[in-house]
Amino acid sequence: MQIILSFLFAGLSVGAIYALSGVGLVMLYRASGVVNFAHGALGGLSAMLCWQMIELGYADWIGWIVGIGCATLLSWCYGRFVAPSLSHQDRIVRAMATLGLAFMIMGLAQWYWGDTPRRLILPTDSSGINFNGRRLISHTRLLALCLSISITLTMALFLVRTNFGLKMRGLQSNRVLSGLLGVRVKRVDSWVWVIAGVLAGVTGLFMGNMIRLNPTVLTFLVIPALAAAVVGRLKSLPLTVFGGLL
Repeated sequence: MQIILSFLFAGLSVGAIYALSGVGLVMLYRASGVVNFAHGALGGLSAMLCWQMIELGYADWIGWIVGIGCATLLSWCYGRFVAPSLSHQDRIVRAMATLGLAFMIMGLAQWYWGDTPRRLILPTDSSGINFNGRRLISHTRLLALCLSISITLTMALFLVRTNFGLKMRGLQSNRVLSGLLGVRVKRVDSWVWVIAGVLAGVTGLFMGNMIRLNPTVLTFLVIPALAAAVVGRLKSLPLTVFGGLL
């Protein structure tokens, strides 16, 4: 029974990160219509930069800020300066552009850090919930599960209860009409790319801890995240979370 529970919680915690990544993909797609294949690469960059800062002797929290901040900044730059020029292109073209960004990030990270085995250690790794004297689940995995659920609920309420969420839903329905009604389309798009960047950075830190701290491996973790988003038909946040956990 203990072995079954350990595998169950381990699977749910990793699935929660897939779900959280899927939420980032769905949020961006709902507002801008872009399937962001660079989500995993941004997360990988966040994890590698965090590890590098810690290796240089900086405090863990500085590494977290640098990693998530760089992923967010790069995502914002793409959404602000590159994505608008492709807004009138076919959705496949816009998706392939993000795939190009993903390969650029992955290539540069692979060139700089290489394939040396590494692991991003988080402070919550050393403690957890025990059962019959053995570790059932670490606090890192428990935090990942709780964070996934809480952020999903927050994003769902954000879309329904806030003025900015209303603008995002308006862009999803009709971007041209929303612009005519006074919605600043580029500004909304830019902020959605910021949200996607933050979620990519956070999930990258957890994946670098749970799976493997390698730029290539983390880049292609966008595939299970995309699978979770597809379960939600790139629209439903609850179904996306369900798909990730499944």
